[in-house]
Amino acid sequence: MIASSPEAGPGALVVRWGLRLRALAGRHPAAVDSAFALVVLLFGVPHLFREPPKQPLLGWALQISLLVPLIWRRRTPFTAFSVVAALAFAQWLGGVLLSTGDVAVLIALYSVAAHSTLRRLLVAAGIVELGVALATVQWAPPGHLQKVFVLLSGMTTAAAVIGLNMRTRRAYLASVEDRAARLEKERDQQAQIVAAEERARIARDVHDIVTHSLSVMVALTDGAAYALPVAPERAAEAVSKSSEIGRQAIAEMQRVLDVLRQDAPPSAGLRRPQPGLGQLDALLTEVRAAGLPVEFVVTGQPPAMASGAELTIYRLVQEALTNVRKHTPPGTGARVRLEYTAAHVEVEITDDGRPAAGVPAGRRTGHGIAGMRERVAVYGGRLRAGPLPDGGWRVHARFEPSQLRSTR
Repeated sequence: MIASSPEAGPGALVVRWGLRLRALAGRHPAAVDSAFALVVLLFGVPHLFREPPKQPLLGWALQISLLVPLIWRRRTPFTAFSVVAALAFAQWLGGVLLSTGDVAVLIALYSVAAHSTLRRLLVAAGIVELGVALATVQWAPPGHLQKVFVLLSGMTTAAAVIGLNMRTRRAYLASVEDRAARLEKERDQQAQIVAAEERARIARDVHDIVTHSLSVMVALTDGAAYALPVAPERAAEAVSKSSEIGRQAIAEMQRVLDVLRQDAPPSAGLRRPQPGLGQLDALLTEVRAAGLPVEFVVTGQPPAMASGAELTIYRLVQEALTNVRKHTPPGTGARVRLEYTAAHVEVEITDDGRPAAGVPAGRRTGHGIAGMRERVAVYGGRLRAGPLPDGGWRVHARFEPSQLRSTR
C-alpha cells in the first residue's frame, strides 16, 4: 500500500510540495510573491491589534506599504529594496515601531542577494546596517544598545548570506542542467555519427558483395555460353557454380542488411559469421573459376585479431580482385600476398594487366578504392593503390598487429 511505503512519509510529502511550490514560483513569480506578502501581512495583523502603534492610521498604512514592494522582489529586486528602505526610513522619522513590518527590509535584502549583483548587495547591506544603527539608537531599551545592535546586524548578515547561498545553488543547478543538456546533445551527435558510420559500413559491404558476386556470375555465365556448344558438362558446371555464388551473395546481403531490420527475428542464415581469413581460399577458388588466375602467398603466422579486422582483410582482397576482373582484359594474372610479422601485417594484391578499353591508363574508377581506404583506416592502417612501373596495378595495406585486435 502507498501509506506503508517510506516514500509516502511526511518528509517525502514536504519535499514533494516544496518542488511543486518551486515550479509554481518559476511559472508565476508575481502571483507567488503577492501571496507571500499577503501571508506576512496576515501574520502581523494580530500583533498590531495587541500592541497598536501610537499613530494607528500611519502604522497600518506603513505596515501595508512595506509589504507591497515585495511583489516585485524577483523581477526588480534592487528597486523593491529601495522602496522598502525609503518606507522604513519614513517609519523611523515618524517614530512608528512595526517589528513585523520591518521583516520586509530583511526579505528585500535577501532578494537583492539572491537575484541581483554583488555590488548592489553591498550597497543594500550598507543601507540596512545604517538603518540598524538608527533603529537601535531610537528604540533599543537603555543599557541594551550593544545587544540589540548585534542582534539586528546578525539578522542582516543572515539574510544576505542566505540569499547568496540561494543564488549560488541556483547557479549550480543551472550549470548542471546546462551540462546535462550539452551531454544529451553530444549523445545525439555521437549517435548520428555512429549511425553515419554504420550506413557507410553497410554501403561498403553491399558494394563489395554485389560487385564481386555479380562479376563472378557474369564471368561464369559467359564461360558457360562459350562452352555450351562444345562442352555441355563444363557449361552446366559453370551455371551451377554461378547459381551457388548467387545464393551466397543473397545470404551475405541478408546478413548485412539485418541491422536495418530492427524488428525482424534473426534467421539461421543471418547467424552465419562474417567471412574472414579462413574463407580466403574459397574466395580465390571462385575468382579462379571465373577465369582469373590468382597466386596466393602467405608468409608467417597470422596474429590474434578481431573478427572485424579479418573481415577488413577479406573485403580488401575481394574488392581488389573484383577491380582486376572489371578493369583488365582477359589473360591478366593476379597475385595475393599476406605477410605476418611481429612488427606489421601486410596485404598486397598485384596484377599484370593493362587497363581495359575505356579505362584511363593509371587510374581505375569507382568507389572501391575509397571503400578500401575507409576500411583500412578503421584499424589504423595505411592503404596505397596505384599503377606499377611495368604495367599492372598494386593495392598495398599495412597494419600494426596491436591495432588489429580491436577497432580504434
